[in-house]
Amino acid sequence: MYFRALMIFCILVCTACTVNAQNCTLDIGGKNIDMIVKIFQLNEAQIGSMEELRAELEITNKTVEEDIQKLFDQHPQSTPEELMTMAGKYKVLQQKIIDASFESDKKLLSLFNEKQYERYLILCEEAIRDPIRIIPVSVEEIIDPE
Repeated sequence: MYFRALMIFCILVCTACTVNAQNCTLDIGGKNIDMIVKIFQLNEAQIGSMEELRAELEITNKTVEEDIQKLFDQHPQSTPEELMTMAGKYKVLQQKIIDASFESDKKLLSLFNEKQYERYLILCEEAIRDPIRIIPVSVEEIIDPE
């Protein structure tokens, strides 16, 4: 009986760890842009790139949100099967928004220098999140881009 309880506890702990191990996102499409600039001490070029990425993400999200609204407005919803089909289509559209946000964050992170990326890694570790892996820009590349 003790062994069985221990096994159930281990399964629950492992499941909880898996659920908590989520991507460490910056959410450049969100409202905390000033915080990103301050925390990572972004330079003017990085801020400009981030604004471009935000604009691209906004366009992508708007298009997908229009597709979601069209799905809700036009998809048949009379039977459980139709609702399940609509739910599957909705999940695909929702994943497009998540993927676009992830890619935007990844592009911004690729512009980080080593110190900025190190700060990002520390914050992700403190938040128990999986960091997005990139190769940071070295200081030499910033000074002498060839």
